Amino acid sequence: MSTGWTVFSAKCPSRASLARIANKWTAMIVVLLHEEPLRFGELHQRVDGIAKKVLSDTLRALERDGMIAHGVDPDGHARYRLTALGRTLHEPLQALQVWAESHVDDVRDAQDRYDEAADERVLDGR
Repeated sequence: MSTGWTVFSAKCPSRASLARIANKWTAMIVVLLHEEPLRFGELHQRVDGIAKKVLSDTLRALERDGMIAHGVDPDGHARYRLTALGRTLHEPLQALQVWAESHVDDVRDAQDRYDEAADERVLDGR
């Protein structure tokens, strides 16, 4: 299915979508919300290291893009949930999560080799 859009074009609006979904916070939020709707505080608790302002900004952007919605449950609490569009992101983002967690040691080993080679170049004056 060709839409005529290409992220390789500087003027293509799909670049904004790509930037949003490539954001680490977006990926974590989408994966968590796929499990169940969550309140702001629950999201903040589960996404270790995210500032409340960053979480708020990310949620607002995802809502604007149609990926999430929030509403009040019968218990009176506002919860965020994935929309049908947001659910289409779960599989590719979860695949990235699995890849990242599965290859931590490989990436760290590569970084160590790179850093050691860089240190040797510095010592050799190259």
